[in-house]
Amino acid sequence: MKFTRDWLFSHLETDRPLAEILDVLPMLGLEVESVVDRAVALAPFVIAAVTSAEQHPNADKLRVCMVNIGAGDPVQVVCGAPNARAGMKGVFAPVGAYVPGIDLTLKTGEIRGELSNGMLCSEREMQLSDEHDGIIDLAADAPVGASFAVYAGLDDPIIEIAITPNRADCLGVRGVARDLAAAGYGQLKPIDTSPLEGSFDSPISWDLNLAADEAHLCPLVSGRAFTGLKNGSSPAWMANRLTAIGQRPISALVDITNYVMVDLGRPLHAYDIEKIDGGKLIIGRAKPGQTMTALNEKTYDLDEDMLVIGDANGPDDLAGIMGGERSGVSDATDKMFLEIAIFDQIAVATTGRKLNIHSDARFRFERGLDVTSPEWASGYVARLVMDICGGQASHMVIAGDGADWKRELFLASDKVERLTGMIVPKARQTEILENLGFTVREDAAGLQVNPPPWRGDIDGAADLVEEISRIYGFDHLPMVHLPREHVVAQPAVNMAQARPLRLRRAMAERGLTEAVTFSFLAEKEAVMFGGGDTSLRLVNPISADLSIMRPSALPNLLSAAARNQDRGEADIAMFEVGPVFLGDEPDQQRTAVAAIRHGAMAPREWHGSRRSVDVFDAKADAEAALVVLGVRRGSLQIESGGPDYFHPGRCGRLLQGRSLLAQFGELHPQVAAHFGLRNTLVGFELFLEDVPLAKSRGPARSYLKMSPFQPVSRDFAFILDDDVPASQLLRAVKSAAGPLVSDIQLFDVYQGKNIRNGQKSLAVNITLTPQKATLSEAEIEAISDAVIAAAGKNCGAVLRG
Repeated sequence: MKFTRDWLFSHLETDRPLAEILDVLPMLGLEVESVVDRAVALAPFVIAAVTSAEQHPNADKLRVCMVNIGAGDPVQVVCGAPNARAGMKGVFAPVGAYVPGIDLTLKTGEIRGELSNGMLCSEREMQLSDEHDGIIDLAADAPVGASFAVYAGLDDPIIEIAITPNRADCLGVRGVARDLAAAGYGQLKPIDTSPLEGSFDSPISWDLNLAADEAHLCPLVSGRAFTGLKNGSSPAWMANRLTAIGQRPISALVDITNYVMVDLGRPLHAYDIEKIDGGKLIIGRAKPGQTMTALNEKTYDLDEDMLVIGDANGPDDLAGIMGGERSGVSDATDKMFLEIAIFDQIAVATTGRKLNIHSDARFRFERGLDVTSPEWASGYVARLVMDICGGQASHMVIAGDGADWKRELFLASDKVERLTGMIVPKARQTEILENLGFTVREDAAGLQVNPPPWRGDIDGAADLVEEISRIYGFDHLPMVHLPREHVVAQPAVNMAQARPLRLRRAMAERGLTEAVTFSFLAEKEAVMFGGGDTSLRLVNPISADLSIMRPSALPNLLSAAARNQDRGEADIAMFEVGPVFLGDEPDQQRTAVAAIRHGAMAPREWHGSRRSVDVFDAKADAEAALVVLGVRRGSLQIESGGPDYFHPGRCGRLLQGRSLLAQFGELHPQVAAHFGLRNTLVGFELFLEDVPLAKSRGPARSYLKMSPFQPVSRDFAFILDDDVPASQLLRAVKSAAGPLVSDIQLFDVYQGKNIRNGQKSLAVNITLTPQKATLSEAEIEAISDAVIAAAGKNCGAVLRG
C-alpha cells in the first residue's frame, strides 16, 4: 500500500512531524516498508531559463545554449534536444549532480569543440516518466533558480506500508488516517458522503441474474449515469499523487476510479454508456464457452463458476477483478455509467486464481470491503466526477438487498487484562473503539460493541482486545517473569518434534550436507519416481519444471547434484528432510528423509585411499538414520529389491518384522543418465511416519566397563546357499555365541574354485570378552560348537574344510 505524506494529511489534521507518524505506524500493525523522498535525490536540479540557443558550429543536431540559473553568470550547455530554444524554461542539472535516469554524475566536458557545464534534462533522465523526445518545457511563470522538486510537487515523500490480510480497511489512505487519529496523532477530517440527488433518470439499469441461493455473490450494487462530461487530463494534484505511487495517469475518468480505489480503498468501474447495448447491465455467472477481452488486452476463456457483468452482447467485466476493453471509457467519452458494487470474496479470489489475473481491485475485493459503500460512496464520487469533468449526474440506481453485516459482541470488563496483562480503564476502551468507528454501549459487566461495516475481520472479543491493545500501545505491556513450574527445565520439544532435529545432526555427522529444495518438480521426473497423479498437478506453477507435487525427495536432490557437478563439484553427499505427497488427501502428505552420494568419498581407514561410493555406503547411511530414530540395529532385517528407480541388482530394503522402514541402493543408470550424473550414484529414503516412535528418549549412556580378562577372537568360514543373506547368518551366530560376544564382523565373501555353483563362503570373526574369569579351552569349544550348530540349523550352513 503506497501513498504520499500530503495525501495522508488530506485526511488527517495533525501537527505531528512525519518522523513520529512513521514511528507509530508499526505499533498500530502497519509496518513501514519504505519511505522515499524524491526531493533529496533531485535537490541539485533547479529551474533555469534558456537565454540563447545557437546552432553548434560542428554538429547539425546540437545547440549551444546559454542558461540563466538565477544566480551567477549564465552557464553554457551543449544540448541535443529538438525543443531547446531561446526563451524557454527547463530543468538544469549542474556539474557534480547525479542524473538517475542515465546513471551518470555530470562533469565539465567538451562536446565537438564546445564547452558544456551541466545539462538540460528530460523527464526520463530524472526518472519522472519514459518521455525523452525533448527536454522538460516548463510554464513561462516558473521561478528561475527555484528547486524543481518543490515547484513540481516532488517534495512529497512516498510511504509504503505492509497490510496484513485482515486489515482490508487500511487498503485506503483514509483507513490509515483513521488508525492514526484513534491513536491520538491528529483528527480525522470529514468527507462529504451525503446523498446526491440526480437531475435525470439513468438510461442504464441493473439486472441481477442470480438464483435465490446465489444472492451473496452480489449483495449490493449501485450505479449512476453522467452526461456532458469532458474527459481531459486529470488535475495536477491527482496526477502527481497517482504518479508517485507508480500509476500512470491516463485520463480524468480513469484516474478518478484509480484515485478513489487508493484514497478510500473502494474500487470502481466506469462504462461508456454509448457502448452498452440494451440499456441494461447484467450481473450473473458466465456461460461455458464465453470469452472476454479485458482492459489488459488479453482474452480470457470463461466458465460457469465465474461472476461477470455484461450487456446484450455478452460478458464484458470480470466482477471485482478487471473491466472489459469493449465497454471501457476513452478520451472521447462524454456519457459514463459508474458502478460501485460488493462481490463475494471467495468468488473473486477463485476467478482470479483460475485466470491468473492480479489486479488492485481483486486485491481489495478478496479481502473484504465496506458492504455499505455502494450507497454512501455514490454521492462522494459523483461530486468528484462533476468537479473535475463537469456534466450532470443521474439518480442513483441500486440492486440487491445488501449484506447482513450488523452484529453485537460482548467485551467483559476484565478481558483486556486477562489476555494482555494491560490495565486499560473502561472509559479509555470505549474511547478507542468509538474513534475506530465502533458503536459502544456500556453496562455493568462490560461493553456491548457493534463493529462498523468496514471491519469484517472483527468477529469476537479477542479481536476487540487486539484493537484496544494496538491503539493503547504495546509499550504498556507489563514485564512479568514466566513462572517456573519445575526445578529442572522440561524439554522444549517432544519426541516427535525432536526426531527431524536429531536426524539432521546425525546425517551431518556422516559428512552429508543438508539441502532444502522445492516441494514440486517436473511431471516427467515425478512419473519416474512413482508419482504424477493429476490431482497433484499445480494450477499456476511458477515454472514448467516445477509443475507437480513431488512423490519423493530424491529427484530434487539429484537435480541439485547435477547443478553442483556442472560447476565442478563431482563428489557430492547431501540429504533432505521434507514433505512428499503420495496423493491429495491430508494423510497422504509424508515427511521423507532422503540422501544421495555421488562420485568418490574419503577412505574408511586412515591408511586407505579415496574410493567410489557403493551401495554399502547408502545402507550405512540408512541404518544410521534408523538408529537415531530409536530403532535397534540388531532388530533390522535386510532383503533385496526396491523401487524401479534403484538398480535392480544393487538395492535393498531395511525391515523390522514385516514393516518396511527404509530402502537404499544404487540409483538406476537410466535415472543417473536423465539427470546427467556421470559417476556412481547411491542413496536411500525413508518416511518418518513408517518408523515407530520410540517409547522413551533412550537410556542414559552407561559407564564404560573394561574387562580385566583376555578377550578371545575366533574365525569361522561357512559354506551356504547363495540366496541366504549374510545378515541372517550374523544373527544366528551372535545369538548362539551368547552374552560374551563383544564384536562380530563379516570379513570375507568368496565364490569360485572349490565352492559349488549356487553357494558361497562367508567368513565371520567373533570376539568374546569374559567378565568374570578367563575363558577355558573347553568353554571356547562349547561356544564354537553352538555357533556351528546354529549356523547349520538357521541358515543351512556347514563349516568350510
